[in-house]
Amino acid sequence: MSAHDDWVRFVSVPLAAVAVAGQVQAAQYLTVAQAQKLMFGKSATFERHDLVLDSKAKRVIREASGVRVERRKQPLWEVREGDRLAGYFIIDEVIGKHEYITYAVALEADGRVRQIEILVYRESYGYEIRNPAWRAQFIGKKHGDPVTLDEDIKNISGATMSCRHISQGVKRLLATYDHVLRPG
Repeated sequence: MSAHDDWVRFVSVPLAAVAVAGQVQAAQYLTVAQAQKLMFGKSATFERHDLVLDSKAKRVIREASGVRVERRKQPLWEVREGDRLAGYFIIDEVIGKHEYITYAVALEADGRVRQIEILVYRESYGYEIRNPAWRAQFIGKKHGDPVTLDEDIKNISGATMSCRHISQGVKRLLATYDHVLRPG
């Protein structure tokens, strides 16, 4: 089975479950390829290097971020512009209130957030987290910066759990960069 097949299962199984449940309206806003080009431009190239986190790495990330690491495998692409490392493109999922939110984080080569995009939103409310102004609060954040709802990240009424969990997910991914990906 290829890495592409793993990704298809990563996204399609939850979407199929939503379709069967019939109670939640899932919306796919961007594909992986669309998000990559949106976040890094058409000239960037992407090479997939999923992170496989052992129990020690998961513990270190949890201790550094204060956020539990649920998955052992983190979908990740190294992004290049010519011969230069431009950054990383990471796909993650967090629970909203009841359903998973699939989102992408673009990190600069130095680990700062470049952009966040919501790929698939499965809840029937709280979709306001797609608002560009709300997502812009994360731009420039790096590991060690506060990424806390109601402190430096503003909440959206009616989307509190989605806001909280995206904020925690970003905080966890920044710790992952700092403790697993950062060169040197």
